[in-house]
Amino acid sequence: MRLEITHETRYLYSAPVRESVMELWLQPLTLPLQRLVGFDIMTEPRAKMMTYRDWLGNIVYHFDVPAPHTELIIRSRAMVETYVRTDPLPARVDPGAWAHLRSDEVRSRYYDMMRPSTFVEGSGHLETFMREHDLLELPPDPLTGLRILNKEIYGAFDYVPGFTAADSPIDAALEHRKGVCQDFAHIMLAVARQWGVPSRYVSGYLARTDQDTEIRSVPDASHAWVECYLPEQGWVGFDPTNDMLANERHVVVAYGRDYADVPPTRGVLKGDAETILEVDVHVRQAERLSLDSDFLKVVRAPRSKPDAFGGSTRNSKSANRDMQHQIEQQQQ
Repeated sequence: MRLEITHETRYLYSAPVRESVMELWLQPLTLPLQRLVGFDIMTEPRAKMMTYRDWLGNIVYHFDVPAPHTELIIRSRAMVETYVRTDPLPARVDPGAWAHLRSDEVRSRYYDMMRPSTFVEGSGHLETFMREHDLLELPPDPLTGLRILNKEIYGAFDYVPGFTAADSPIDAALEHRKGVCQDFAHIMLAVARQWGVPSRYVSGYLARTDQDTEIRSVPDASHAWVECYLPEQGWVGFDPTNDMLANERHVVVAYGRDYADVPPTRGVLKGDAETILEVDVHVRQAERLSLDSDFLKVVRAPRSKPDAFGGSTRNSKSANRDMQHQIEQQQQ
């Protein structure tokens, strides 16, 4: 399937801000079942775009607008080809997979994807949810358990855009049993990691058709789901928002421990102004490849390390006391 994705983010400020510094996780990855054909990105005001590959192997763009401005627009466009998995998942895996997941080899290699993180941690509300849905005990095998968990989250929560925010903890959705894809992904990660299954957050897009009456996620937003590591199967994608396995309509942009690692856009600004954030996303099936030469400029930054999912984080953070606001966009 060939998909064209456009993603526009608009920051509107109530007064001029002196400077904006942004990081962007918007360029889809090239993977065994996904090929990035073309990508371009631009901003208004214009800014010099730089890029690097983060500690998880994702492509990150960053830029600085050092002059006063009342609006910042970020536009990206991607062409991606996705493919159907040729080896369908079995109905279940060997129960002995639990022992393999507890091995030192797995725990060492996927350490970061098995422990609590910024938005993924245990709580009383999580324990209550697990007890109500018979999730406290290990299921017969990991794949069976993850299928059940995917379905239970879908059935237990209402999909309500705007109910939670980008920085909402999972307890907000757990207490009120409503939220968006970002919340449902975090809840699935929390349960799967408590079971001892290495699990990672996936930021990306979901292509829809007119016949997708059961798809709950809104069409004009980015999407989030989960991938879990299973012996003999590798990383398997689960979409608890829609009670489905990730397939050729899911486009992967970035992997993280949770949303905090890979928001589509994240920025800080200098100034005292209220901010309105507007996001417009379109994913459509494309008939042919665009011939725009700029559209074919794909950044392939060097890898920061050979295994993007083993070991611990190596990024450093610096603070600027003049930066007064941090703005992120939620995934729906």
